[in-house]
Amino acid sequence: MEISVQMYSVRESLATDVQATVARLVDLGLAYAEPYHLLEYRDELVRAREQFPIAFPSAHQSFLGEVDFPAVLEAAQAVGVQYLVDPFWNPEDWTDAAKVQALAETLNQRAAAAAEAGIRVGYHNHHFELAAQLDGRPALEVFAEALDPQVILEIDTYWATVGGADVPALLGRLGERAALVHLKDGDLSEDPAAQLPLGAGAMPLAETLAASRDVAYGVIEFDDYAGDMFEGIAASIAHLRDAA
Repeated sequence: MEISVQMYSVRESLATDVQATVARLVDLGLAYAEPYHLLEYRDELVRAREQFPIAFPSAHQSFLGEVDFPAVLEAAQAVGVQYLVDPFWNPEDWTDAAKVQALAETLNQRAAAAAEAGIRVGYHNHHFELAAQLDGRPALEVFAEALDPQVILEIDTYWATVGGADVPALLGRLGERAALVHLKDGDLSEDPAAQLPLGAGAMPLAETLAASRDVAYGVIEFDDYAGDMFEGIAASIAHLRDAA
């Protein structure tokens, strides 16, 4: 598993200077990062790839709703994205089996178009896709069964745990479908501000990392953090390297 970082974590720094932010991530020893708002940051990310030893193999960009999908694919190709991940869908829809099925069909359609560009698409969960139950099963797993084999899931291990999932068991059931994981820690509440560097919170990280050994990228993420964000990322990297 390669270590990456979700750039949403450093969104305040990105808003000021994208290139300086990427330089700081590289200085932490990162060779991979996961951008968000791919269309917005396309040109800056292309510049960053030219200037720094960093790649963007996965990226977050909303594309399941009304969007110029060819433009999204063009940006993904320009940035070098292999895994294009939609990061969020309406929480209320995950309680409706028909809407979950319709969302899977939309993602399958996007996957067919993306395949022609050499890109795999996927979805990233929060807690509500696991908390919602359809016929006694987490909605996310019902959703996964309706997906084309080429579609991946990026399992946010923290939010899945908050949603009530046994994450190592979930990853085992999903198998190769879970090509990416988000790694974070905290008190397991729904409060993003309570998140902490890896190893400093209540997540069962040893078991989670063991179950994640076959995923392509483990992506460090903070939705929020009370301390210095770059120091938090550095501590998380150190924990992952010590655990390897």
